[in-house]
Amino acid sequence: MSKYSQQVTLLESQLINHKNFSLPAQLAIKALIKEICLSPKPGLVDMNNNGAHRDMDFQTFIQSISAISTWFEQFYQYGKQAAYLEPTVFLNGIRPIGIQCEQAMFNATNQINTHKGGIFAFGLILGAIGKLEQLGLACQMQTICEQVSIICQGIVNKELKQNNPSYSIGEKLYKLHNLSGARGEAESGYATVKNISLPILKNMQQSGYDEETCLLQTLLYLLAFNQDTNLVARGGLDGLAFVQQQAKKLILQGGVIHTHGQQNLNKLDNELIKRNLSPGGSADLIAITWFLSQY
Repeated sequence: MSKYSQQVTLLESQLINHKNFSLPAQLAIKALIKEICLSPKPGLVDMNNNGAHRDMDFQTFIQSISAISTWFEQFYQYGKQAAYLEPTVFLNGIRPIGIQCEQAMFNATNQINTHKGGIFAFGLILGAIGKLEQLGLACQMQTICEQVSIICQGIVNKELKQNNPSYSIGEKLYKLHNLSGARGEAESGYATVKNISLPILKNMQQSGYDEETCLLQTLLYLLAFNQDTNLVARGGLDGLAFVQQQAKKLILQGGVIHTHGQQNLNKLDNELIKRNLSPGGSADLIAITWFLSQY
């Protein structure tokens, strides 16, 4: 059993087993556990190091997952209760749960943002699943993504195009570079996941590779093609271009399944740490990819 598998199994027994969570909430927590245990993740916190982060480590993420897990069940239950509401009303109703979930994360991590992106994404996804189940509709990857897209219709326009004097990093990057980040991804019904990462993950699984190898190869494709706003926030468009070029270069060599695949990933990790680059958006998408592969 690999170090990755051992750690995932241990954390699942600590954070999920013996708790009365629905299957969707359990899968969302598992997705976050798998994401943090996946190593090496260039520039990101993993079991090897803290990536390009000085304020958080592996343990910070575990504390965070533990704190937010109960709220995941609430997102799902909210979806059931609010199933018949109009999309805009549905979205407005899910926000207060998201804010409380974020607060639980900040309390557990000493005000460090470990899972803001994950809370946003899984809040929407779990709400969408609860809604679909309540309406008696098919709960498959395609329908979940469609439902998230419906719930988020117009969110980029409303929240990123507005002229807010104290605008967020997301709004700033949208205005400067037309990058819509997590909101754009949700409104598109997770187009990057459907078109890039999920096909790669399934292809790797069908080829018989173990979970860790499958997810690392998938992450490499996300690094190559995702317009990661975390990278732009830290290193500008040059930072994003550098990571995409390096990842594409590794993919051309075969990626993780190349003879020196792991060594190459470690080298890229060191390079991103040196440049203070962290592809946090791609970390969220790897968790979403694994989650949606279960449907």
